[in-house]
Amino acid sequence: MDPALLRERELFKKRALSTPAVEKRHAASDSGSHKRKKPKVEKEGSSGSKHGSESSNGKFNIKTSSGYKFGCLAKIVNYMKTRHQNGDTHHLNLEEILDETKLLDISMKQKQWLMTEALVNNPKIDVRDGSYGFKPKYNLKDKKALLRLLDKHDQLGLGGVLLDDVEEGLPNSAKAIKALGDQIIFVTRPDKKKILFYNDKHCQFTVDEEFQKLWRSVPVDSIDDEKIDEYLKKQGISSMQETGPKKVLPIHKRKKGGQKKRNFKTHNNHLAGVLEDYTDGVPSKK
Repeated sequence: MDPALLRERELFKKRALSTPAVEKRHAASDSGSHKRKKPKVEKEGSSGSKHGSESSNGKFNIKTSSGYKFGCLAKIVNYMKTRHQNGDTHHLNLEEILDETKLLDISMKQKQWLMTEALVNNPKIDVRDGSYGFKPKYNLKDKKALLRLLDKHDQLGLGGVLLDDVEEGLPNSAKAIKALGDQIIFVTRPDKKKILFYNDKHCQFTVDEEFQKLWRSVPVDSIDDEKIDEYLKKQGISSMQETGPKKVLPIHKRKKGGQKKRNFKTHNNHLAGVLEDYTDGVPSKK
């Protein structure tokens, strides 16, 4: 080999040993930056996994919470009420109800709760052979049934019927009420709720104006019911209370007297001089 090349080679080695290599410096910086970034990546991964677990746990808690269960129950009851008001009074099984209410993602445990507890014990749900329907306060089929109900309440002195109860139990109630016309009287209570009364046209008569004036001229504000009743009796007029059914007073049972002492038949009379009495203890020896 050429001696000049050998000298240059030796000089290059010396310079290389005396000067730090750039490649080593890059490798060291890269490893350092990798070490610094690695905990950050791990931290992000752990936080991400933690967030994922929390979100999954949160989703699980929402689906199994009591609020979610009772929300599903309320949705089912409202749906059954709406379809009953629209005339769909036939019963449905649980799968059909869940399909029509779009509650297809509930668990088997919640389905079991609906079948064994929630729907069975709900006062607004009627259960028949594993199928469910809406149960209103008054189950009315048509306007004739409504008129019979109001007439019955009027005859028995029960007053009117809430419009909310009629709308709940009578399919297409607005159309039926409109068709009855003046056979029904509406009265609005102080709480803004409307009451339906039967309009008995047989009780409609004209009262003489002179009698109305005499009726309104009698002051009764300072007189209670007992004084009015007493005044009517003095005038030989019986009150409405006496014409109604009389109350049956409860029959008080007689108290039994003290229990009589029972006389027991004595036996062993022929041994009267032989037997000794130990009721007061053992007799002392004489």
